[in-house]
Amino acid sequence: MSLRALWTAAAGMEGQAIQLDVISNNLANVNTGGFKRSRVDFQDLMYQNLTIAGAASSADTEVPTSNQVGLGAKVSSVAKNFNQGDYKQTGNELDLAIDGNGFFQITTPDGEISYTRAGGFKLDGDGNIVNSDGYLLEPQISVPNDAIQLTVGLDGTVTVINAGDTAPSEIGNIETARFTNPPGLIAMGKNLYIESETSGTPTTGTPGEDGLGTITQGFLEMSNVNVVEEMVNMILAQRAYEMNAKAIQTSDEMLQMANNVKR
Repeated sequence: MSLRALWTAAAGMEGQAIQLDVISNNLANVNTGGFKRSRVDFQDLMYQNLTIAGAASSADTEVPTSNQVGLGAKVSSVAKNFNQGDYKQTGNELDLAIDGNGFFQITTPDGEISYTRAGGFKLDGDGNIVNSDGYLLEPQISVPNDAIQLTVGLDGTVTVINAGDTAPSEIGNIETARFTNPPGLIAMGKNLYIESETSGTPTTGTPGEDGLGTITQGFLEMSNVNVVEEMVNMILAQRAYEMNAKAIQTSDEMLQMANNVKR
């Protein structure tokens, strides 16, 4: 008796275990600002051809269909879904949200540029605009110590009103970046992504121009995880896992019967 069913069901269990890992990560980040949910895609494995379509069944006839037995499924990809999340109004002048396409640019300590949708910015000790880990916003913008009001326009123009002044002063411009294939970006944790060959090279520019979304001050983009959808996917993954485990159990019982025929 063939052991094929055991390996086929085991492949199915392994795929559903990865599915549950991804769902768990999505749910864990349901309140992570700018987080983008992941989706697991499956594909069937190779097939064992017991009979090939067109093979001769007699001198004058052919087999009309193939006799193929599949060997299970595997995870083909775990892709990010970059649909926009909901927006939360905070009123904080350094909380920024991109309405539309694009990413904020962040300079990491190694000097490389990373990309994020999380716009919860702060000021460091030198007045530079940084993310929650203290990484500089790119291009670098420094806020004067005597600034009493900071405004970010839809096009990323940053202006301040200094103490004793009534007219605003421009101190910099926030540029955003977009990619041909955002799901090709590599997630690095800390809400950061880096480019890859499949994401394409970034196109940077002024928010609101060339397909880039505008910037809204005083708002944060929340996670795009749909809790109800993830719970349904979790139930489906659990049931699929149970069915594959049952297939292993049934195959084992059949092998046991075959093994006991001589007794």
